[in-house]
Amino acid sequence: MKQFGKYLSAFFLALTLVTAVGCSSTPKQAGTGEYIDDTVITTKVKAAILNEPTLKVAEINVETFKGVVQLSGFVQSKADIDKAVQVARGVSGVKSVKNDMLVK
Repeated sequence: MKQFGKYLSAFFLALTLVTAVGCSSTPKQAGTGEYIDDTVITTKVKAAILNEPTLKVAEINVETFKGVVQLSGFVQSKADIDKAVQVARGVSGVKSVKNDMLVK
């Protein structure tokens, strides 16, 4: 019976290690917690852009990876690009903003 306990303990230790490693992040893949944080940041940035009367949120795509927000899409002017970047930078949790927007 003692032997069974050792194997059971070893199994749970291995399971815990596999679970911890499986949820950790890599340079190209976010862990579960980071993915949820990025989703929240994306939602906040989209809401901030939507609340900016001069910007059309439907024309601006927002993606977030490890706190870095990427803005893409087509806008009416350079001023719209600058405003969208400024709005995104003002959202809590945003580490930096990558601008891939183009003027129509």
